[in-house]
Amino acid sequence: MGRAPTDGVRLTLAQGHDLAVKALTRHGCDLENAQAIARNMMRAEADGSYSHGLFRLPWCIHTLKLGRANGAARPGIARRAPGLVWVDGGRGFAPLAQEAAIPVLAQAARENGVAVLALRNVYHVAALWPECESVCEHGLVSLAMTPSFPYVAPAGGNRPLYGTNPIGFGWPRRGRPPMVFDQASAAMARGDIMLAARDGHAVPEGVGIDAEGRPTTDPNAILKGAQLAFGGYKGAALALMVELLSGPLIGDFLSIEAEADDGGTRCAPHGGEFILAMDLARFGDPETILAHGERLFAEIERQPGARLPGDRRLDNRKRSQTEGFVVPKPTWHAIAAALA
Repeated sequence: MGRAPTDGVRLTLAQGHDLAVKALTRHGCDLENAQAIARNMMRAEADGSYSHGLFRLPWCIHTLKLGRANGAARPGIARRAPGLVWVDGGRGFAPLAQEAAIPVLAQAARENGVAVLALRNVYHVAALWPECESVCEHGLVSLAMTPSFPYVAPAGGNRPLYGTNPIGFGWPRRGRPPMVFDQASAAMARGDIMLAARDGHAVPEGVGIDAEGRPTTDPNAILKGAQLAFGGYKGAALALMVELLSGPLIGDFLSIEAEADDGGTRCAPHGGEFILAMDLARFGDPETILAHGERLFAEIERQPGARLPGDRRLDNRKRSQTEGFVVPKPTWHAIAAALA
């Protein structure tokens, strides 16, 4: 999630949303796409996912200015099979397509017990937990994953091959927000390494290697070298799974193919996303299933110092409603330049 910024410009969430919409519409997004992207970014800022909020806005603008992303895209949604929702995002950014397709995915899951959303041909620069949470709001269990650009070396390798390849999971709860986690298969999210490089601090050991394959804690050296998967070969195997399910299975890019498609323009990653939804009611009595899950959650929270995944995000969400959030000066200046 990165360190909370303290030196910058404080905004309310509404102000941040309006700022993002203004910048995006200035550079080629229509209002509907801009608002969907802004909603996604403000969910990240509200929850303290700083590397996926306004920090990503200049990257989106760059992608629009070069004509890579279609700022007026409308997703094409089809039920390719009873349990398969097939979506062509039209080279637009992912949020609008996700918002349009998740209700269709939820209906398919209720009809069939399980359903998959194959979201193709989109630019994805956001976290996964928002869509996992959105699926849970329909009373469904969710699992999501997406590749990016090749940043992570395979187990035993020394050159980038996999994306950071995050995996998101959501479990609905009665009367409270769902339990959701979203974690890279890399030892650290790419955005957090970029924030460390921007802010001038080191990252932990095991995060990456330099261009010569030597272990380093220098984020700038890692950005020029390769990231490492968490847990060695175990995390690398999960990254491999994400590549296959979000690439070949749904007919979209591997991370290395996304880089080739980018052609050195340094735009946002173009590719796909795999989302699985599961209907509790087809597995048994939903109340019994959820109560059983709550027993596990209670045992976790009973241990001193332990917490559920996502609890810190939810704490940040409550605080940001009244305190807003801080846009670091480098990001603020980049956005101001885009609006000049």
